[in-house]
Amino acid sequence: MDVVTVVTSVLGLVAGVGIFLIACTMMSSNLEALGSRRLKALFAKTSKNKLIGVGVGAATTAAIQSSSATSVMVIGFVNAGIMSLAQAATVIFGANIGTTITGQLVALGMFGANSVSTSVIFATFAGIGAFILAFAKKDRTQKIGGILAGFGMLFVGLSMMSGAMEYFSELDSVKNFLAMFKNPLLLVLIGMILTAVVQSSSVMTSMAITMTVTGLITLNQGIYITMGSNVGTCVTALIAGLTSTVNAKRTALVHLIFNVSGAALFLLIGMFLRFGGVDYGFVFGKMFPHAPQLQLSMFHTIFNVTTVLIVLPLTNLLVKLVTKIVPDKKASAEGNEPRFFYLEEHMLKTPPVAVQQVKREILNMAEIAVGNFERSCGIICTLDYADVEKFRESERELDFLNREIAKYIVRLLKADLNEKDRVYLSTAFRTVTDLERVGDYAENIVEYADKLKEANEAFSAEAIAEIEELKTMIRGVYDNTVTAYRECDRRALEEALRIEECVDGVTARMAENHIRRMGEGVCTPEVGAQYLSLSANAERVADHFINVAKTIKAL
Repeated sequence: MDVVTVVTSVLGLVAGVGIFLIACTMMSSNLEALGSRRLKALFAKTSKNKLIGVGVGAATTAAIQSSSATSVMVIGFVNAGIMSLAQAATVIFGANIGTTITGQLVALGMFGANSVSTSVIFATFAGIGAFILAFAKKDRTQKIGGILAGFGMLFVGLSMMSGAMEYFSELDSVKNFLAMFKNPLLLVLIGMILTAVVQSSSVMTSMAITMTVTGLITLNQGIYITMGSNVGTCVTALIAGLTSTVNAKRTALVHLIFNVSGAALFLLIGMFLRFGGVDYGFVFGKMFPHAPQLQLSMFHTIFNVTTVLIVLPLTNLLVKLVTKIVPDKKASAEGNEPRFFYLEEHMLKTPPVAVQQVKREILNMAEIAVGNFERSCGIICTLDYADVEKFRESERELDFLNREIAKYIVRLLKADLNEKDRVYLSTAFRTVTDLERVGDYAENIVEYADKLKEANEAFSAEAIAEIEELKTMIRGVYDNTVTAYRECDRRALEEALRIEECVDGVTARMAENHIRRMGEGVCTPEVGAQYLSLSANAERVADHFINVAKTIKAL
């Protein structure tokens, strides 16, 4: 045995796997960035219709070439309360169908042994994509170049793996060693472990196809290894679920039960086939003769589609099962701790969706901020502190969101984003600061209420009516700000600016009315000081909401 040739073949195999993994990452990141709007819209279509969920999962996974990424994304949505457990289950089912596309591409690339190989033809896209990346100026064109380069590199990696395995297939010692692994359960376990290590069922399935074509393993061995790869791909989702909410843990468990059930079902079918003197290799060899690459890739597709068709009608039962296995936690003091409502750690793996969730989290922060402002106005007008604990809790939430959203954005900016998302995130830093300042002014107003109560003073009925008018106008500024921010609506921005000018007029009139009431002896200097401070703070609240609305000018 030539040691140099063996070492060269091993290194070639490792290099091939590495190139294949990098190619998958390149395709995934560029497809996500290029199709971010479509990806966001796709997930918005999940509904009570189970088939729509399956279709969304399949389409998303086919687009980003990663069932693990789709599963982690879904867990993030469940963790944020955006998607129900039943919806998440159907998307995960579809993800398993979508992941078979890679296997079909690999099989297609291995045709043409007696002519120009399709693998070589497809590999030329790596060069085309590289030229585009080198000379393109526009962001969109560069993303297209990245997709083409990644697609071509898939087949470069495949070719290197195939070349290395062809050498090993000529060694009787290697073939005899691999032939020892005939037990279906052991082969499933090997596929599961290797997939868990490389974190990609696509890579494992592609390697199994290559090993089968080169004769290194039998078709039957490749089929059971592929079954195991489906279970091994659950590891990423399980890790994501373990650190998340109860529903996210349930989602990860749905993923595991679904894939284990499919493997168990086909293992059982395999046992019955063996009693009849045949195996999967014989069956698929007859179905797709003289095409081992197609035999294994088609098994992978049929395996996943069949499992979905069987489990889909049982979705509600599966949801009930995982709900019993992972019960709800008893309410605790931690339930009032500040937290994200829409953002989730694992969403960072899908940057375009994470950007969308940043926007939702900021809109949620805005709602908390305006709520606290209105709550503070109620406290100072009535000197009723029944809502003060809720006020304090919301203030802590605002401080938390201001700090943690900024950290999240910093991490998100390191990802591969399109230019529009990058510009949006740069404005989001200022936005969260503006909203946190709204909370600070609300806190000031509550402090003014404390001083009034200590002095045993209160606002007159006329002053309270003016405060209510001001509060209503600021609500108008806020409502139009939210519309402008959420929908990039410039007409709403203009309306917010118009109302804000009216706010300035109202606060000026409040100051004049206060001086008149002091002259009439209706209010005292102490009451007047708190009243004017409230007026000034309320005006600043309107200004900060306007700052938020104006950010759409940069988009």
